[in-house]
Amino acid sequence: MNLILLFPSDFKASGRVQLTGRRLHHVFDIIKPKLNDTLVVGLAGGHRGVARVVHLDGKSLELELSLTETPPPKLPVVLCVALMRPIVFKRVLQTAVSMGVERIIFFHSKKVEKSFWQSTSLEDDSIQEQVVLGLEQAKDTVIPEVFFYKKFKPFVEDVLPVLLKDRRGLVADPSGEILNMDRAAADPLVLVIGPEGGFIPYELEKFKEAGCQVVSLGERILKVETAIVMAVSRTAQVRPARLGGFC
Repeated sequence: MNLILLFPSDFKASGRVQLTGRRLHHVFDIIKPKLNDTLVVGLAGGHRGVARVVHLDGKSLELELSLTETPPPKLPVVLCVALMRPIVFKRVLQTAVSMGVERIIFFHSKKVEKSFWQSTSLEDDSIQEQVVLGLEQAKDTVIPEVFFYKKFKPFVEDVLPVLLKDRRGLVADPSGEILNMDRAAADPLVLVIGPEGGFIPYELEKFKEAGCQVVSLGERILKVETAIVMAVSRTAQVRPARLGGFC
């Protein structure tokens, strides 16, 4: 946890919050603060800053806030991913949030098992947990939009063309041409990643009809979560210096 993400429900008074639940246990068990110590915090949807410990007694912790910093900018990327196994879904969602993707869409395709859509990982509380973990990792406060489309055709025929009106569309698939990295880092982008086993030919044709270009990330066949990190990094030209370090 590189940042403690706060919500309006945490406020006891103006500029003062009380931590509860997972965040409280983390602070007590890992950070182990003393009175007047400062912690890195951020308000969901708002600014980042520091908070001074003004009260702690082993069961509760109160902080006085000073929020003056803007969060890191989002990448101009809409990430569209075929829904994956629940355990992978959690990792993908958290990773995409931490990378700064501004909108994340999960959709159905031929090789997606229908049972994936019944997973408790898709419940609101579970989704929020992964989003918060991703934001805390990246010291971000701006919650990205997350959408789900259970049918392929409505997504590719109705939703995708709207997204592509002011964005370039790329579909990662081994059948495409090697991705050309000589592009502006600020170009708005729709990036589509398929399921394990890839897209079927019909699906690739539908993406092309919608205006997407099919590109290859290279000769190696990657796991979905690995392909997402590689594709987002390449297409957005995210260099290590812009990522701000690793921890």
